[in-house]
Amino acid sequence: MPRCAAVVLAVAVLACAALPAVAQQRNFPANALRGELLIQQPPDVTLNGQPARLAPGARIRGDNNLLVLSGALAGQKLTVHYTVDSYGLLLNVWLLGAEERARQPWPRNAAEAASWRFDPVAQTWSKP
Repeated sequence: MPRCAAVVLAVAVLACAALPAVAQQRNFPANALRGELLIQQPPDVTLNGQPARLAPGARIRGDNNLLVLSGALAGQKLTVHYTVDSYGLLLNVWLLGAEERARQPWPRNAAEAASWRFDPVAQTWSKP
């Protein structure tokens, strides 16, 4: 029995070691828009050249999907996907990696999102 347990443990360790090598695709909600974000003095930001604010409890996720503090990004112009709350404040922000930035087209405003078709599995938009 101990020999079988050792084999099972070895297989489990190897399987876990292989997990980080698997590419992960982040899934964005259908209401996520793309924009250019410049964090000034948090919670004040500029989104697509217009003044905006981060919502209380806003979540900013890096391209590794870990949370990032807004103060650490001050002064940087970033390409992001974002959602807004019912008051128009930025609620969820995802910093995009190179592969995600290359995924085109992606709506930049609510009118485009309303008229385009979103495939949540492939994470792609198609224009009519």
